[in-house]
Amino acid sequence: MAKVLLEPIGSPLEAAQGEAASAANAAAMAALNSELAAKRAWVRAGWGPEYTRRVHEKGRLTTWERIDRLRDPDSPLLPVGTLVNFGVTFGDKQQSSPGAGVVTGFIRVQGRLCVVIANDNTVASGSWWPQTPEKIQRAQEMALRLRVPVIYLVDCSGLFLPEQGRTFPGASGAGAIFRMNSLLSDGGVPQIAGVMGDCIAGGGYMPIISDVVYMTEQAYMVIAGAALVKGAKAQKITSLTIGGPDVHVHLSACADARVPDDDTCIAAIRSEMARLPGSAAAYYRRGADPAPPRFAPEEIDALFPADHRMAYDVRQVIARLVDSSLFWEVLPDVGREMICGVGRVGGLYAGLIANSQLLTDHPDHEAMRRPGGILYRDGIAKISTFSRACNEDGLPLIWLQDISGFDIGPEAEKQGLLGYGSSLIYTNATNSTPMITVLLRKASGAGYYAMAGHPYRPVLQISTPITRLAVMEGRTLAIGAFRTKLDDNFNIVAATPEEEAKIRREMDDVEARITNDMDPVRAASQMDTDEVVTMGELRGYLGTVVEMAYQWPGHRRIRNPRIWSLHDLQALTS
Repeated sequence: MAKVLLEPIGSPLEAAQGEAASAANAAAMAALNSELAAKRAWVRAGWGPEYTRRVHEKGRLTTWERIDRLRDPDSPLLPVGTLVNFGVTFGDKQQSSPGAGVVTGFIRVQGRLCVVIANDNTVASGSWWPQTPEKIQRAQEMALRLRVPVIYLVDCSGLFLPEQGRTFPGASGAGAIFRMNSLLSDGGVPQIAGVMGDCIAGGGYMPIISDVVYMTEQAYMVIAGAALVKGAKAQKITSLTIGGPDVHVHLSACADARVPDDDTCIAAIRSEMARLPGSAAAYYRRGADPAPPRFAPEEIDALFPADHRMAYDVRQVIARLVDSSLFWEVLPDVGREMICGVGRVGGLYAGLIANSQLLTDHPDHEAMRRPGGILYRDGIAKISTFSRACNEDGLPLIWLQDISGFDIGPEAEKQGLLGYGSSLIYTNATNSTPMITVLLRKASGAGYYAMAGHPYRPVLQISTPITRLAVMEGRTLAIGAFRTKLDDNFNIVAATPEEEAKIRREMDDVEARITNDMDPVRAASQMDTDEVVTMGELRGYLGTVVEMAYQWPGHRRIRNPRIWSLHDLQALTS
């Protein structure tokens, strides 16, 4: 009978790289973490204290207060999409939309993990801005693929009308939210809605397909608000009269029950969650209790050099992510620039694939060593096979990216890297097992795609404060763009000093622009990544999504560990 033999991985920080280097690395990362914390605080503040006061004067809770009351005590909210629209303003008034005016994330309610989607009622009364619909749909997609419940806390005054041309008509515009509502319902995913404020137009449609809809006494759902009805039909009425609980609970049946206030609505939603089946995670742990790593996850900050060109040992990162720092490395002697294997996260098995940054021996030339962070033939074949095996065995798959791209040159072309790369891309495009992609540092070129980058629809893609997401580094791109003006050693070829200075300035401008484009906050602002998290937060996110992947039994194949195809793979190559 095959068994999963997990072995210790990693070492104490001082032994891994020395006290001085660890301290310097940790200090550099601490500064970046502080900047990230400030940006998150700005988003959480919404439009500021004045708008919080207005919400309270109406006898309502703010969105963040609602979520804090909804989640189980001592369990965190793990936001996704926090920085959407960060740094972007709209219209002549240069208005901001912190978090695109909606909070989405993972919470635990009555012991069950779920996705929460809550309009931020301190930002233009919960209006939908450009990218708000896409952010909501991304959260709905996560719930659909993981088959975990969705809770909507609806307080939405519809589209932010001055920007309606960017939110209403497109394939991913506001109407696609309701399509996702329908797909979730069709997929048997529980949806519970609390209507807690001014829900106009799309805000009124959003909760209707939910299985259970609660309305507070101050809430209303209307296709058109009173102002529009008055203009069209000259009727003197209020929105509460048109679509309050008197209408939708007792006449239209568009809502199921009325409750006096926000706190009672939240208590009712919690009661509904308690009626759902419990999590299957304990069953799939097969007697193993969740255990922290032997080395603290917060120590990952100290592992990454401040200079992105310097190498580090990714095994030390894995040792601070998996339970008890135990790991089964699969095919360790093949494609050594890639590391793949199995560990437990929160007591549950997951596959992990990571780029090694260390120099490795060239398989065909004894005297040569090759840099890490690049996809070579054997490594590609190895992780393609491992990815397929994890999919077959039902293991959620964690990708730890620090990739510069594919190998290039005559040897790479003769070896057919295009074909091997296509096999890897096909595998990740067709996998049904949940995949989580972490952009630890570099995420460059087609390597980013091949290692389950965002276009290949991982359930979650997260970045870190040092992520650099781009086709290539800024200097490399500048050299490529100006190649006709450089010699074979990449020195500028110019007729005059003035021309040389001009070319140098232009190259520097390109490098600076590309470097700015690589900023992870910028990527998160335009939804090129789902969330930016600190290194110390990585294990919490991974553990939550892995548990969600196991929470609902029966919707996908999860094999008993005795019959994993991974055992056959290991036996044939040992």
